[in-house]
This record gives sequence, structure tokens and C-alpha cells, in this order.
Amino acid sequence: MGQKKLQRFAELETFSNVLQFPKKMAGQWRSFFKNDNPIILELACGKGEYAVGLGQLYPHQNFIGIDLKGNRIWVGAKKALQQNLINVAFLRTQIDQVAEYFTKDEVAEVWITFPDPQLRMSKAKKRLTHPKFLRLYQQFLVPGGLIHLKTDSPGLYHFTKLVIQLYDCILHKDVDDVHRQETIADELKIKTHYESLDIAGSNRIHYLCFSLPPVLAGKEKDIELKQLLKEHEGVD
Repeated sequence: MGQKKLQRFAELETFSNVLQFPKKMAGQWRSFFKNDNPIILELACGKGEYAVGLGQLYPHQNFIGIDLKGNRIWVGAKKALQQNLINVAFLRTQIDQVAEYFTKDEVAEVWITFPDPQLRMSKAKKRLTHPKFLRLYQQFLVPGGLIHLKTDSPGLYHFTKLVIQLYDCILHKDVDDVHRQETIADELKIKTHYESLDIAGSNRIHYLCFSLPPVLAGKEKDIELKQLLKEHEGVD
């Protein structure tokens, strides 16, 4: 590990807005923030551009960026401290363990910004809008809580639309090309590091906003989804 990373990991230990693999945090976030404001998560937050950007836009809401990579979290956490954003925090852990850190109805919204699209068919279950993950979010989202996806991957965008339809989720917004809109919501103007890179090479940003039904369909729908993916994406 390079000297710069070692220094950042050491600094993370001193940051008041960073929790690394904490124990017994479920149900304790309002005490952590010292208020009862809504809690919004940014999953796979990377450098935390959205957690910080949203924290600037909405000072009466609390934001938690979640990622496993401490070197990346350091960037957002440092910026939040420098800007005295007391409504922004970071949680270092694995995304598939996120439900361990929040209790029922503790989270108001979830943002998924430029995640790895996991385009190979064999990795479909690692997509953060796969039903496997939606069931995790449902454990802590308030009823009707919003899930936002912002991505430059047409594959992940269309996959998520399929999941929304197949599992009877409620679609609130569907924007195929964010930057071609006449009016862009302030929260969609926030740019992540990966958005700036334009990895997909399309200069097109997709956005979906949806909420979950009271009960998400189970194994039978999962089998149907898998079959549809085989038909549309092929088998790798």
C-alpha cells in the first residue's frame, strides 16, 4: 500500500464523520446526527460527491455515503469536514451488509450513483438494483421511500426498468438523457468522478426514480427475471 493511502487510512481514524465497520448502529443514526431529520443514503459512494453535494443543497436532511474503499471515502469526508457539513457522514462497509446498519423505517431515500453496472450475465445479482438488493433496502426504507439511480450504463438502465416493471415497483421518474432536459433538477446537476470520465463513451446520463411495493415478489419472479435476462442479454 502506498504512503498516501496509508496516511489517508490513518486520518480516517480521526474523522468525526466517518464510521468504519461500526457495531450496533442500527436505530442510532438520529442520535449520531443529533436531530430527527430524514436520512438519505448514497450507496457505493466512491469519493462521496453526491453525499456532499446533496448535503449542501439540503441542510435539513442527513446524508450517509457508504463504500468499502476507505481511500475514496477520505476525499468526501475531508471535503465535508472542511465545509462544516454536519449533516454528512460516511460509513465504511460492504454494500451487501448495509441492512445490518439500519433498522426498519430508518432511511427515507437511497441514491445509487454510477455503480459498477456488472454487465456480465453471470454477475447480474451484483447489480445494485437487482431484487436481491431491493429486498435489503426494503428492510430499512420507509414505506414509499424513493430509490434513485443515476448511471451512464444503458445496460443497467434498461435492466432496472425491467425490474421495476416485473416486480410492480412504482416508477416516479424516467429520464433517458438527463443533460438534454430543458430543466434539470439541482440534485441531478451534481457530477461524480465517474460521470466526468464518461466511461460508457455515450455522454448520456440515465436517471430513474422509483419506490418499492409493500411486498416484493419472491423466487418465482426471480426465475422469470433470470430467464428474461438470458433471452435479452445472453449467457456468458
